[in-house]
Amino acid sequence: MSALPTLRRCAASRSSQILAVIPFMLAVVWPASALHDVYGEEASAARMTGAAGKSAASGPAAALPTLAMTQSDAAMLARGAYVAKAGDCAGCHTATQGGAPYAGGLGINSPFGTIESTNITSDPRFGIGAYSYDDFARVLRKGIARGGKRLYPAMPYTAYAKMDEADLRALYAFMMHGVAPVPKPNIKSDVSFPFNQRWGLWIWQMAFVPDKPYEPRAADDAQWNRGAYLVQSLGHCGSCHTPRGPAYQENGTDESSANFLTGSVNDHWFAPNLTGDRGSGLGRWQANEIAAFLKTGHADGNVAYGSMVQQIEDSSQYLTDDDLLAIGRYLKSLPPRGASGTYAPREDAARKPINGSRVPDTLSVGFNVYRSFCAQCHGAAGEGVRNAFPALAGNSSVLAEDTTSLIRLMVEGGNSPSTLTGPRRQQMPRFAGTLADVQIAQVLTYIRGAWGNNAQQITANDVSSLRDKLHK
Repeated sequence: MSALPTLRRCAASRSSQILAVIPFMLAVVWPASALHDVYGEEASAARMTGAAGKSAASGPAAALPTLAMTQSDAAMLARGAYVAKAGDCAGCHTATQGGAPYAGGLGINSPFGTIESTNITSDPRFGIGAYSYDDFARVLRKGIARGGKRLYPAMPYTAYAKMDEADLRALYAFMMHGVAPVPKPNIKSDVSFPFNQRWGLWIWQMAFVPDKPYEPRAADDAQWNRGAYLVQSLGHCGSCHTPRGPAYQENGTDESSANFLTGSVNDHWFAPNLTGDRGSGLGRWQANEIAAFLKTGHADGNVAYGSMVQQIEDSSQYLTDDDLLAIGRYLKSLPPRGASGTYAPREDAARKPINGSRVPDTLSVGFNVYRSFCAQCHGAAGEGVRNAFPALAGNSSVLAEDTTSLIRLMVEGGNSPSTLTGPRRQQMPRFAGTLADVQIAQVLTYIRGAWGNNAQQITANDVSSLRDKLHK
């Protein structure tokens, strides 16, 4: 144990040496034309000369303005890398099973077909290496690529439209000079007619893409506004957690909407309610628990699953503690919205169960399935195991009105996140070939009505229907 501080000091020493070299490396690889693209003509001239309107000095002193310039650019690259993490760019633009970072090739399922993520490395032919800053900003703020190609809203440009100018310029700098070019051709999306006619997207974009960056709310403090900005823009939480309307638009982009972050189904996962509802939402969570969950995938008996595992592994675990707490603070400010079951830690015999009259546990098929297949990990009373297996008593996903995720986890199994600071990854087995549809329905109905949980029953038809969708 005593060796750990020594290792950290050695690592810190090596890091400082590496950082000291970065400015000189950047002076070689970052041409003035790139500075012009990122900063503008006057700003790039000032960085090259040390001050706007002054000629470059000669002799040893001439190195000092260059050093200041490259240190500033290194800071901008670092900021851009952080923005890329916060926006989870690699999560969608990196293919699974060994894909090169940011080189695209990840198929994204949608109601209209499979949309293939594109190469966004600095490769000038297949990636975005030939993009000017204006080209880049137009993609993120308008959803329009070079040549006027309109992008499907699988890319969350409706959220990125709220990015502030400094973050957008930093992200451009990082993508151009911090991401290696990969000459990988893009895969054509498989979208059915008439949705493959991209010209029709101009109407959608006019109607649903915000036309200005996030504007801080004067009535709230800096922490709340930082959290709102991260949730609404960079984190694009609404892309998954806000239900969509008939035009596939998000039914709300901020806290002023009654539908904002109330939960939604995406690719056969239900992204949970993030409002203050005490059943299926975050009403019983604290802001620091939300921050811990985003950092490690675990918090107070809750464990991340489904597509949230990738988001935590690739994105939110790398955010600063201050930013994570700001997100928690903002989410805790959202009023309770959305229908759900309820939870009473001490069962009230007088309350009417939502899922109907329950037979005694010892006579219940659901109880016996739970005792045989679930209790070993989740506990006899649904208490779970801290930092390993989630508690099911009072679990917000258990109490959600939409049961898609519960059924899918039983059918396919899943795993918890693997993070730098969290517990080791745990695996949930799949029961697709072990339990029949009726058994899965009965055990989930039992869980949703036991230990103070009170939520609607699940039927064998619900299970069968989801199985069919997953196998298509």
